[in-house]
Amino acid sequence: MYCSKCGTAIPQNATFCTACGQAVNQPTTFTPNAPPYATTASSPLARPYGYLASPGFPSLVYAGFWLRVVAHLIDGILAAIAFVILLLIAFAMVGVDHLKALAQGSSPEEFFTPEVIAVIIMLAGTSIVMMWLYYAWMESSAYQGTLGKMALGLIVTDLEGRRISFGRASGRYFAKIITGFIPLGIGYAMAGFTEKKQALHDMIAGCLVLRKV
Repeated sequence: MYCSKCGTAIPQNATFCTACGQAVNQPTTFTPNAPPYATTASSPLARPYGYLASPGFPSLVYAGFWLRVVAHLIDGILAAIAFVILLLIAFAMVGVDHLKALAQGSSPEEFFTPEVIAVIIMLAGTSIVMMWLYYAWMESSAYQGTLGKMALGLIVTDLEGRRISFGRASGRYFAKIITGFIPLGIGYAMAGFTEKKQALHDMIAGCLVLRKV
């Protein structure tokens, strides 16, 4: 580096020119401001442990086991309310006389007529379809989560933090059947000790449950 006034060579990091005393302006470097925990296309998880980038949600962490339990309980309460409504509709279809006969001690053979059996099958089928559509549609929608998850600031994404499709959300829902077969609820408890807080059905479907922070 040389003095801009007299042209004398100036030692590195010098404040003044040793020949003429001219003040030296040290060159500065400019580093663009980068968002914290920025990710790249090749490394979507290039954040501190537990952090993930997602379009529209710049600050996300893996949702813990107990948060997911509370969200499930909220959804369970809502499902129970919906089931009671369906049950009342089924009672109306069966008829009060059938219920009175059952209460008065009629035999199961007398109560479970073909009409009653058809209503029970319809009730069970409707409940299954409603729960599937509720979870799959909500988790693949712009909300990215059921009402229980929304209440706690949780969203469901793919492994790169993106919104999942209805097909993948459906796969995640029905994969819970496999999770439920694991003894002692270990398939669900995996969300408490796996690296990405994934339950077994999350791993099967390639999904994450994240918390907005």
